[in-house]
Amino acid sequence: MLSHKPQSQDHTASYTCDRMKTEAGKIINQGLEDEMEVWGYQHCLWKTLLVGLGTVCTGGLLLLLLYWLPEWGVKSMCTRTSLRDAHTLLLRTTDEFKQWFRARVEVMSAPGRTPFDSVDVQLNGDCASKASQEEHLGMQPVQIHCFTHHNTKYYWNDVLQNFEFYTGLEDVKASCADIHSDHSAGLSKTLQDYRATFFGVNEITVRVPSLFTLLIKEVLNPFYIFQLFSVILWCTDSYYYYASAIVLMSIISIITSLYTVKKQFVMLHDMVAAHSVVRVSVCRGDKDICQAMSTDLVPGDVIVIPANGMIMPCDAALVQGTCIVNESMLTGESVPVTKTSLPTSGQEAEASYSTEEHKRHTLFCGTQVIQTRFYTGELVKAVVVRTGFSTEKGQLVRSILHPKPTDFRLYRDAYQFLLCLVGVAGIGFLYTVILSIINQVPANTIVIESLDIITITVPPALPAAMTAGIVFAQRRLKRVGIFCISPQRINMCGQVNVVCFDKTGTLTEDGLDLWGIQRAEGGSFSPPESNVTQEGAATSLFVTCMATCHSLTKIEGQLSGDPLDLKMFSATGWILEEPTEEETALHNPIMPTVVRPPKESIPEANQNNPLTQNMELPELSSFEVGIVRQFPFSSTLQRMSVVVKRLGEKHMDAYLKGAPEVVTSLCKPHTVPASFVDTLEKYTMQGFRVIAVAHRQLESKLSWHKVHNLGRDVIENNMDFLGLIIMQNKMKEVTASVLEQLRQANIRTLMVTGDNMLTGISVARDCGMVRSQEKVIVAEATPPKDFHPACITWQHKEEPAHHTSQVAINLEEDAEQQNYHFAVNGRAFAVILEHFPHLLQKLVLRGTVFARMAPDQKTQLVEALQNMDYIVGMCGDGANDCGALKRAHSGISLSEMESSVASPFTSSTPNISCVPNLIREGRAALITSFCVFKFMALYSIIQYLTVLQLYSILSNLGDFQFLFIDIALILTMVFTMSLNSAWKELVQRRPPSSLISGQLLSSVLTQIVTCLLFQVTTFLLVKQQSWYETWTPQSDACNISGPTSNETYVDHKNIRNYENTSLFYVSAFQYLAVAIVFSKGKPFRQPSYKSWPFLVLCVFLYTFLLLVLLVPLDAVENFLQIVCVPRDWRVTLVLIVLGNTAVSFMLEIVIVDIILWRLVFRDDPGLRGPSESPAAGAPQLANDRWASSFLSWLFCQRSRPPRARYMHLDLELKEDADWPPQPATVTYAVDPQSHTNSF
Repeated sequence: MLSHKPQSQDHTASYTCDRMKTEAGKIINQGLEDEMEVWGYQHCLWKTLLVGLGTVCTGGLLLLLLYWLPEWGVKSMCTRTSLRDAHTLLLRTTDEFKQWFRARVEVMSAPGRTPFDSVDVQLNGDCASKASQEEHLGMQPVQIHCFTHHNTKYYWNDVLQNFEFYTGLEDVKASCADIHSDHSAGLSKTLQDYRATFFGVNEITVRVPSLFTLLIKEVLNPFYIFQLFSVILWCTDSYYYYASAIVLMSIISIITSLYTVKKQFVMLHDMVAAHSVVRVSVCRGDKDICQAMSTDLVPGDVIVIPANGMIMPCDAALVQGTCIVNESMLTGESVPVTKTSLPTSGQEAEASYSTEEHKRHTLFCGTQVIQTRFYTGELVKAVVVRTGFSTEKGQLVRSILHPKPTDFRLYRDAYQFLLCLVGVAGIGFLYTVILSIINQVPANTIVIESLDIITITVPPALPAAMTAGIVFAQRRLKRVGIFCISPQRINMCGQVNVVCFDKTGTLTEDGLDLWGIQRAEGGSFSPPESNVTQEGAATSLFVTCMATCHSLTKIEGQLSGDPLDLKMFSATGWILEEPTEEETALHNPIMPTVVRPPKESIPEANQNNPLTQNMELPELSSFEVGIVRQFPFSSTLQRMSVVVKRLGEKHMDAYLKGAPEVVTSLCKPHTVPASFVDTLEKYTMQGFRVIAVAHRQLESKLSWHKVHNLGRDVIENNMDFLGLIIMQNKMKEVTASVLEQLRQANIRTLMVTGDNMLTGISVARDCGMVRSQEKVIVAEATPPKDFHPACITWQHKEEPAHHTSQVAINLEEDAEQQNYHFAVNGRAFAVILEHFPHLLQKLVLRGTVFARMAPDQKTQLVEALQNMDYIVGMCGDGANDCGALKRAHSGISLSEMESSVASPFTSSTPNISCVPNLIREGRAALITSFCVFKFMALYSIIQYLTVLQLYSILSNLGDFQFLFIDIALILTMVFTMSLNSAWKELVQRRPPSSLISGQLLSSVLTQIVTCLLFQVTTFLLVKQQSWYETWTPQSDACNISGPTSNETYVDHKNIRNYENTSLFYVSAFQYLAVAIVFSKGKPFRQPSYKSWPFLVLCVFLYTFLLLVLLVPLDAVENFLQIVCVPRDWRVTLVLIVLGNTAVSFMLEIVIVDIILWRLVFRDDPGLRGPSESPAAGAPQLANDRWASSFLSWLFCQRSRPPRARYMHLDLELKEDADWPPQPATVTYAVDPQSHTNSF
């Protein structure tokens, strides 16, 4: 977590060390997701005074700049010092975002330096004051430096010479046995108060910011500051109307943003605050129990769980009793989970306690304890291990409050493009200043006009325009049942090129059906049976195992628990009864849960037996079985077991169920049938989920209390193998068709499941993820052991071993066509990650089935894909997928539980049909963003060209001309062109991800050149007309005879002239032309003519402009400040406009869409994936081959390497004759250049 450096004893060495530390930052949270560099600073008076002076001189702009750039703010007002002496800290994340933060160091007083210092206090906790505590501690208070960042408090550690944070009881590295012996009695009040000094109040506080605070943060956004600057400038130039429109739009945008942010904060606050503060019973010593508020709890406290349950206010390890818990808040699963006390003996008890490793013994904050079970006179107790934001719930809330920024190329390129526009504005600024000075323009006019060029080139309405498409896409997603809490991610969905799917509940149905069982007797398998309770088998060991080895419980009279357990138990027909509280109190040991077969299931042989005919009914119930102890299912161990006692028997029995390969490893070898591997493979390759069961008769000397003190490793060994339970997991109806849609769209799909490897492969084949002619290579990795290095065994699971050579030949052929897939399980993935990092990307590139994956491994897989430049989508049902859903670029949860708050998208439809809908809308939103950005850029450049030409004759556009263009043309076009809905199907081609790309730059540049040529032509041509003169109110170019006005018309800004009128007409039509040209439809959006608002607006504006152009109307001309021109010139302008429109359309469609996109940029790595079928579009490829070759050579595309890493790696592997590895070979981790040996 922290960097460790030895502490020097020599003063000189210490000084040198401190000097070096001031130069380089320390690392805190090392190896964690929020790893950061930290530097120490002290306030500097003279620097602060200089900054204050600069702020006054710049009118506050310097302060704004330092607010936007915190690293500049700290460095400009502080001097560097060591962390130990720092008053201010500068933090920078070590990830790709390199975010800067500023933190203030505080000093707190405490009796000790760490929360777990040995403090022996013999005080009455209820009456001890802080002063008396310090007096009895016999020590002076210690001054400790600390700071808070993202709801985590960091403390200075003199030994480490760095800051560290305290998680909780896990920091002491106590074993499970130590927690029982050293921490199960509770803390004194004094010790609790001491630890509270470090851990603070046990509360996950989500402070809802005031509207004023949110408003200040919102308006200090650079774009709003630029808008404020623009509005002030326009008001100075008497351009009130558009300034008012921009202010109105900004106010609406700010109000909308404030409402959305405030609503999200309130929702999160309400979700977190519910049941967050409760009264709890706290143990003070072995028998002293007092009431306290949950906010006072600290790690080490022991709390009593009431019999009727509670909402957990902290993370706590169960040390006594059993709890049934609903963990839907964390996992998304509403299935109750049984939590047992921490082990007290065996290997498990010696292991250091960890909330991750011992989650089956840990009650997590926010989860609901439904029921408890306990001994007579004993209480259900739990030791508090984490509080506040350190809890699982706290970390989830913290990740929501402080999410990582969205890293998408579009947004980075948008800022680069804006910088280009700023450069263009700078050129215009200099041109305007120089031209105005030459023409002796007044200084105030020079300032206004030169600054006005900047507001023209960089449009202040750009943020609102860019947001429009995303807002409309979010509304369309809501209509199809997809809810979004991170709208900016919608654009990222348009670039998704790989989607990871969970299996159970996502690709397949949530529940499992019992297909049948296959018993093992005498070292061989019996034929499979579909009826579990057939005559004579209802009370067999196999059925007894099915009826007892589960975690089911009764809640309000209804059986509840894992769906798999429910199916198995219901198939037996047995009855489950749980003891009441009164029954429990009557017995010394814990009253067990009892299961029994129905009376009619008792074999007739027993009922007709003369020895039992005269027995009473209770004596006939000899098949009643009590569940004495339960070892819950562990995803790490992949098994669960129970200890039971049959009524009337002197001994107890143990039953075990779990993954077949795990169960057989714990059984006596002679009880496992020789055909086990073949039988298991037969079922798993058909897509069945197979569970193995086993039995063991325990020694009769074992008492109930001894059983409860044994570790599971003592019970779970030397078992007798009983057989297999075969469960059928049905595919959801839409799964195959949706995956086919994604495959046709060249979007790679892969499966990440906790199920068996072969089951995963079978499901992958059934749903089309792996096609029939494609090969699957299984990578089975083993860690190093007994001086043997780690190794990977490459196997092909479809063919028998004696066909190995044929498989090798087929694989060599397939390697050329890339028709192979890798399958990896969680154990192999961990080994490869640690010992074969150089092979990880190769496996991930072609990996399709990832089985037996733990939740953190799912997240690691998503990160591995992202490191290869994939845009990753993740679809899961919320159970154990939260980490991967948060980490993926586009995470969509099929669960509407509270855990889905971690996912950017949540679907109300519980199947994967939401995935193509989301990608289609993402593509439409992305294309809309490109269209709007291009249109706004062209609008700026067109107006920029117009104004610069008019500046050359000391003229400008009039206020109402600006207003008409900006409001009637631009804003209406922007919002209506964003309304196009998504195209009805996914296509192979993906939209570009970058604004700085050949296709988009070609599109923008060709339109700029076109507009420039037609504007310059118009500007020069109008001066060549015979009727051209300097316009005055008496000018009669239209040959309109009438009374001459004697009024003197004064036009100080020289707005009314023939150049202005001509350029206004041409530029107005240019805005419309580029809007239509850029508003592309198929293949990502519906055609523009299907968007009736856009169509109606275009028709109306074209009609209006043509009417104004061809039919002079005095009212319109006076309003728009245009002058009358001859009819011949009007016709000429119409021809110029038609020519401009035709050229714009031709360049966009022929050159950009056909020649550049289809032939030159067709193989752009950002547009295609590595798995696109070579046969796709073969006729078109043949027709375009010669043109593609020539143009690709012309544009230097042939020699350009692919940008994406996965594309680059794919090309490398195509040239690698040794990849993929042949089946029946082994790769050893001897060195980075591991070698491969054949068997």
